[in-house]
Amino acid sequence: MTAGPGGTSDAGGGPARHIPVLLSEVLEMLQPAAGKVIVDGTFGAGGYTRALLDIGANVVAIDRDPDAIAAGRSLEAGSDGRLRLVEAPFSRLDECTDGPVDGVVLDIGVSSMQLDEAERGFSFRHDGPLDMRMAQAGLAAADVVNTFKVGDLTRIFGILGEERHAGRIARMIERRRADRLFTTTRDLAQSIEALVGNNSKDRIHPATRVFQALRIFVNDELGELAAALFAAEHILKPGGRLAVVSFHSLEDRIVKRFLTDRSAAAAISRHLPAQTAAPATFDKPARVVTASEEEIAQNPRARSAKLRGAVRTAEPARPADPSIFALPRLPEPRLTAER
Repeated sequence: MTAGPGGTSDAGGGPARHIPVLLSEVLEMLQPAAGKVIVDGTFGAGGYTRALLDIGANVVAIDRDPDAIAAGRSLEAGSDGRLRLVEAPFSRLDECTDGPVDGVVLDIGVSSMQLDEAERGFSFRHDGPLDMRMAQAGLAAADVVNTFKVGDLTRIFGILGEERHAGRIARMIERRRADRLFTTTRDLAQSIEALVGNNSKDRIHPATRVFQALRIFVNDELGELAAALFAAEHILKPGGRLAVVSFHSLEDRIVKRFLTDRSAAAAISRHLPAQTAAPATFDKPARVVTASEEEIAQNPRARSAKLRGAVRTAEPARPADPSIFALPRLPEPRLTAER
């Protein structure tokens, strides 16, 4: 749950507030009601879940961050059994439910709660360890910065951060880490700022896109989103509703491609024997929704938000085919001794 480049609650560290983005629009798309079961695949600070509970829906809320789950236990305890919290990545949301559900909502990215905690290393607003791991396990941002080859860093920064200085920044990192490793968010941010300067016309810090790229890479956010969409297709009942809020063009493109593919009959090759086209598993997607100027004024992180959704048909889910997303080729997320 983060604004992308240009927002004030971005990967680097603008002010973050615990306000669910496009809340009324998400609820309108989901159409929750008493007795309906909704999966909140990105629990975070619980904004969507609270609104769904207030309406009377039953909620299965998922988050891979153990801190988010721990913070939500009191809400779960006071829900009269209508909320179940599950610590898991949302790519496995189909494993977290007991049967078909009426709705799935996903709010993609880092939560404002994570940005606010310096020790998590998502933001350089306050100095902290160069971490960024949502699940608090596995490859950390410091591992990437201090061990990945220049070419790999350039691809990560250029593709996931859309950073125009990706090559220069990667080469600077290689030179600096030979003398002293990067261990803190502020150290990396200041080193990038010293290299590329701080253009007064930019609304964001010069390190913002690099931090965004590192976070997306460390947490495999694009792969997780693709898998979550396939999982949602499997667990939504006929008439069930999918709502996805994204903040980055790469994320929005994945959602758009999925809904476009699933709302049309599967293509048939004229070079193969006669086949029956696989019917659409979702109705025509709803019109993309963005935040109003009023919401942006109250909650700047809504500036880059896009909401997409569609209604599930009665047709069986299709096999998962990640090729429909044309995901970028990135380095393997593993430690390497090559420097």
